Amino acid sequence: MTDKSIRFYVAGIHSKQPWFVLNAAKDYSLFTSQDPAISHFYSFESGAMAADTLAIPDGCVDILFDCCDTNPSAKVCGTTMTAVKANLSHGHRYFGVRFVPGMIPEFLQASATELVGHEINLLEAAPQIAPVFEQIIGQQDFRQQVAAFNDFYHGRGLRMTSDLTRSAVSAICQHKGNIQIQELEELTGYTSRTLQRNFQSDMGMSPKTFSRIIRCQSAVYDINQSKDVAFSDLACDLGFSDQSHFLREFKKLVSATPLDYLQRVHQESYLSRIRYC
Repeated sequence: MTDKSIRFYVAGIHSKQPWFVLNAAKDYSLFTSQDPAISHFYSFESGAMAADTLAIPDGCVDILFDCCDTNPSAKVCGTTMTAVKANLSHGHRYFGVRFVPGMIPEFLQASATELVGHEINLLEAAPQIAPVFEQIIGQQDFRQQVAAFNDFYHGRGLRMTSDLTRSAVSAICQHKGNIQIQELEELTGYTSRTLQRNFQSDMGMSPKTFSRIIRCQSAVYDINQSKDVAFSDLACDLGFSDQSHFLREFKKLVSATPLDYLQRVHQESYLSRIRYC
């Protein structure tokens, strides 16, 4: 399988941070990237609930710029394992870059293990980005911020991972996380031990953990996009043993039951809050 086809399948996972959208003071601006390694760029001003805004597992690396006039900063955020507070500040304007699941930019001086579940100061992880940091935090226009990052990133590429890990990531995303290690063995031709070792080294987590994250993101996306969703059908489609298992898993990773989450996104008109640029 080629890198191009692998990235196509991975990019098909619509990685979401719904609490960022719902807790934005106004619109949540989103710009879809032409680079297959970048899911999208986003920008928002944090609202009154900033301190309670949660980040949920998405399998992605985010670079988040806090464009505060008096104390700007930027951090690299590896995927969380459960829903955790995102450490946002009320009234601050944020600009973010979200890479597609499983992709780590080469310019970051941090291992996959160091990224997963952690936040790292961007200027420490990538000192060479300092001039771009100054451009982005000093720029009010979202599109100009996107252009500044793209100019920096062009030609830098992604961290190389093994062919085995890339194939496993692609298979997991194709199946929306609903895949067992035995199936990955059959698809790749490698033993589970070899799969686990390569995946852990390249991704900082096990194939099972990554599958859980992708399955959760698939559920969030389906609920966001559906006017009328049957949780029993969704649980079945995503391979949960029963609806109770789905409810427990969803609440652990999203910090809300599927019904509570559905009511919240509908009450807040989730999709209407997103402004595509």
